[in-house]
Amino acid sequence: MKIYRHLAALPLLASAALFAGCANPLAGLKAEAGKPVRPGAVAADQLALRQGIELYNDGKYNEAIKRLSGNEINGASAKELQLDAIKHIAFSYCVTQRQALCKLQFEKALKLDPAFNLAPGEIGHPLWTPVFLKTKKGK
Repeated sequence: MKIYRHLAALPLLASAALFAGCANPLAGLKAEAGKPVRPGAVAADQLALRQGIELYNDGKYNEAIKRLSGNEINGASAKELQLDAIKHIAFSYCVTQRQALCKLQFEKALKLDPAFNLAPGEIGHPLWTPVFLKTKKGK
């Protein structure tokens, strides 16, 4: 009879062991100021940004554009989060040969933050740098 009690606990123990070693893939994302977030939770806008960037990194540019254009990000209060999403949308348009739409996104970023600039690792890319520099010069 004692052995049956131990067997009944096996699924619970196996689940605990399985999840104990899992790292949180969203660790490192910070909560926005003024928004209460329970420990381990990620705000919807941060999650949408993370998912959109993952789609972009996977080469799923149209899906990235859709995810990064969603209401969670457009309604985000953090300007940096919005700028990161806009920048990745612009990159997605540029790498899919839609320079006019890429330019519109860079214009949107510069309107949101006139000091917006590409990071050192981003500047120099043959597809989006010319579009960005031309857009920035026009502002």
